[in-house]
Amino acid sequence: MRDGRVLIVRRARKPALHLYTLPGGVVELGESLTEAVVREVREETSLAIEPVCLAGYREAIFRDTQNRIERHFVILSFASRWLAGDVQLNEELDEARWLEPDKLSGLATTEGLAEIVAAAIARVKA
Repeated sequence: MRDGRVLIVRRARKPALHLYTLPGGVVELGESLTEAVVREVREETSLAIEPVCLAGYREAIFRDTQNRIERHFVILSFASRWLAGDVQLNEELDEARWLEPDKLSGLATTEGLAEIVAAAIARVKA
């Protein structure tokens, strides 16, 4: 969050190709969740952030053509404050926008993004 806006990014790779979502990625071995959030956001956008609290979670299960599970993601979204920097995207992303939360409607987003953003706003304000 920055000045009442949320940073959303558009993925340039599968599995969320061309969908708007929040920056983030994989937790590395031995890394805490908040360390992973700070690192992933820095790697993807060059921004420095401060995680405030967990805003919510989602699961994404991807199946092959025979309906067998190929990948299962557990996505933990953190409410975070922008500290410093300007967005510079890495190769995983092709766009970034600082949006007022009510401007998410009409965009192709990952499932539940608007609800996660609303929960994050409530927790940052608390």
